[in-house]
Parts: sequence; structure tokens; C-alpha cells
Amino acid sequence: MMRRLKDLAPSPLAGEGWGEGGKAMLHPHSMGNANNTPGGMIRKTTLPTLLLIGSLLSACTVGPDYVRPEPQMPEQWRTTTSETLADTDLLWWQGFNDPVLNQLITDAVSSNKDIQLARARVDQYLGALQTTRSAYFPQIGAGADASRTRSTEASASPFPSSVANPSGMYAAQFNLAWEIDLFGRTRRATEAAQAQVQATEEERRAVMLSVVAGIASSYIALRASDAKLAIAQATLKNYADTLHIFELRFKGGVISQLQLAQVQSQYQLAQAAIPGIEQQIAVQENLLSTLLGRNPGEIPRGKPLDKLAMPPIPAGLPASLLQRRPDILSAEAQLVAANAQVGVARSLYFPSLSLTGALGTASNPLSSLFSGQAQAWNMAAGLTAPLTTFGQIEGQVQSAEAVYEQAKIRYLQSAQTALREVNDALTGIDKTRQTLSAQQKRVLALQESAYFARLRFDNGLTSYLEVLNSEDDLFSAQLTAVDAQSAGFGEMINAYKAMGGGWVDKVDPVKDSVKNTNSSSAGS
Repeated sequence: MMRRLKDLAPSPLAGEGWGEGGKAMLHPHSMGNANNTPGGMIRKTTLPTLLLIGSLLSACTVGPDYVRPEPQMPEQWRTTTSETLADTDLLWWQGFNDPVLNQLITDAVSSNKDIQLARARVDQYLGALQTTRSAYFPQIGAGADASRTRSTEASASPFPSSVANPSGMYAAQFNLAWEIDLFGRTRRATEAAQAQVQATEEERRAVMLSVVAGIASSYIALRASDAKLAIAQATLKNYADTLHIFELRFKGGVISQLQLAQVQSQYQLAQAAIPGIEQQIAVQENLLSTLLGRNPGEIPRGKPLDKLAMPPIPAGLPASLLQRRPDILSAEAQLVAANAQVGVARSLYFPSLSLTGALGTASNPLSSLFSGQAQAWNMAAGLTAPLTTFGQIEGQVQSAEAVYEQAKIRYLQSAQTALREVNDALTGIDKTRQTLSAQQKRVLALQESAYFARLRFDNGLTSYLEVLNSEDDLFSAQLTAVDAQSAGFGEMINAYKAMGGGWVDKVDPVKDSVKNTNSSSAGS
């Protein structure tokens, strides 16, 4: 964005569209003769002369030039892997190999309200930039006046017959106002506004990154809840079959009330788990609907959780975060803006030069308005400089420098936060894999344990309490294994999010229009 916005920097010789400026008043008594040499010379060369003067006088820019602080970046991550790493600029969510998830993300990028809000903020700051940079150029306006007056003839003094009564006054003029940017105050203000545009653009990219990661995370959570619901329903059916058998046995006097109560408790355990899981499903569907820019509703499903592929681990060195993470780039743009505002504050110590001028015609009879004798012009220049402000300017400079220091700290802090998030995610990938492997082995062991416990019960070698404990442990372990699998997907999503959004431009529906907006702003 910074490279694209360089075209918006002011140039003293650029052909610009100027907005309306203040008027320099014309008065009939200040009319000059357009036919004499001084009047004609100034009238013909006023605007080019002022442009040349302004260009020559605005070469100096006070305030510090921006120098990027250098965060201390390690050479590698704390957690390393021997696996094949993926390019972080790829559309990483496609690695899950689920067309439904791909479509949900496509829909969210174009319809999410947070993305649309961030896009509008970029437009807001582009407008503010255009307003700020316009102060570098002359403000030219035009005006026309017409009046008709009749004076009384019933007075003590006779009204001269040679004077027309009623009489008219007509005037038309172009007027110019220009504050010469002697010491770069406007340049620094434009530099700050330009950096603010970049900051909001990077914030927009950060929102896109968060929304895409949020869609993927919520979809994984939804499919995990679907998997747990399927396990709970299958377990409930199994427990219901067992309960039916035990009720028949109890009626036949084969088992006791205690054994029947144990089976009833087991059945209720599975039944009680289902409403909570169904609530989780509804919550995730509502969240996904909001991320998609829709009202709460059902979300289509693709592949089940255990059929989703795991994307490869993202590649990238720590130093690359400085150019990839939108939050770091936004923090740096804010630092550039704060640095430029220091120059704006320091420029208040120096004089300011203002030029005004007007060129037009004024005449009593309308028929003579555009005659040579009706032409009039004036020019004026004003120089002001502070002598003593009793600390007002010093206070503004001190405040601007303090804001710069805060922005610098936030920039360095954002780099440290990025390092932490990437290391956390890479560590999470490694550890959740270990957890999932252990949980899956535990499920297999409990399945075998439940099988032999029921076999022993059927052969009269143990009580049903042993079966109940084994099956309850299996049910709990199956749900925990789903959570571990979901957590592994989630850590992979976190890793791609923490690495930054080099892929954003590939899915950004407005990247071309943003560039066009910048280009049109540069040439307006």
C-alpha cells in the first residue's frame, strides 16, 4: 500500500484540481487600467508567477525523516520440524480438501460486515488524505455580484441629473488564496495522512485474515460438534438397547432393582450429553452465519471431521513477519504518521507566508462589465512568525514526540506478539499431535476393555458395574479424542493466521478498485 500511495505525494508542478478557496474582495475604487503596462503584465502572469514563487520557497521540510526501528528477530522458531513446509502465500484452507469450506470462505470475503466496515474506513482516510494534500496548492474560486439601487430625489440637496438613478453595480472575479509551505508543514501533514491510509489498509487486510481464520475455526468446531453428536447418538442407541434388555430381565426376576438402576443411569448419561452438543452446533452455526454476513441459520456441511485433510505446516522465517503481518505493517504505518506529526509540530516555530489575489471586472452598467476599463486586479502577501507563545508550541512538539515514542513501542511490541503467536501455534501443532495420538490409542484400549467386560458379564464372571464403567470411560474418551483432533486443526489455522496474510491479495475482491482509487486520487 505504501508503494501505491507514493503517487499521492504532492508535487509543486503537478496539474491538480483545486477546491474553492477564500475570496479576495474586489472594490470598484481599486480598479486598474488593463491597458497600461503594469496592470496587463501582472494580470497575465499572476498565476504562473505565484506557482513559481511557491515552488522555490517550499523546498525546505523540517522535522525528522522516518527511520524504521529494528526489532530483535531470532533466526528461527523455537519449535522446528523436518516436514515439508508450505508456502504461506497459498490459499491454505484449501488444504483441508473440503469444497464446502472453500465456498464459505469465498462468500465471507465478499459479504462479511467487518470487512465492509474496514473497507469504508480506507475510503474515509483516502478522503482525508486528499483534503490534507490540497493545502499544498493554491485555492482558486470564482464569484459574481449584481446589485440595483435607487437613491431618493426628495432631499435638501438636488440629485445630479448626470447620475443615473436607479444605478447598478456588477462584478465578476476569480480569486486565489495560497499559504506557501515554506518549512514543510503541509508536506509532513500529507506524509502523516498518507501513512494513516496505509495503516487502515493494513487493518482491512488484518480483518480479512481474521475472518478467514474465524470461518475455518468455526467450521472445524461445527464438524467436531457434529462428530460428537453422532457418537452420543450411537452410544445412546446402544445404551437404549441394553436398557430394554435389562427391563425385560427385571420383569422376569432375573436381575435386581440395583442392576436396572445402573443401566438407567448409564442411559441418562448419554441422553444428557446430547442437548449440550446440539447447543454447541447451534452456536457455531449462528457464529458462521454472522461471519458470512447473514442472519442466523443452518450451515451446509462438507466432509466429516475424520475425513478432512491436514494442511502442511506453513513456512517462513521470523524476520518475514515484519513484511507479512498486517498488524505489524499497520503499527509501522502509525509510527510513520507519528514521526511526520513531529515535523508538523516543529514547523510552528517558523514563519508562514500567505498569498492572495483577485482578477476580474467591475462596472456600473452591465453593458461595460467585460470592457477593458472594467478590468481590475489586486495582489497581497502576508508573513507571520511566532515571537513568544509561552510554551504553546513547545507543548505541541513535546506531545507529538511522546505520541511517536508510544507508536514506536507499539510497533516493537507488535513484533514480539507476532513471534509469540507463531511459536505458540507451532508448539501447539506438535503437542496436539501427541495428544491426539495418545487419545486415539486410549479409545482403542477402552474399546477392547469394554468388549471383554461385557463378555465377562455375559458369562456371569463379573457384575454389570464393570461393563458400565468401561463403556462410560469409552464414551468420554471418544468425545475427548474428537476435541483433540479439532484442536490439532485449530492450531494449524492459528499458525497460518500468525504467519500473516500474503494470500490476501489473491482473494481480495476490491484490490483492483483500491488501486484504481489510489491512482485517481493521485491524478485528481
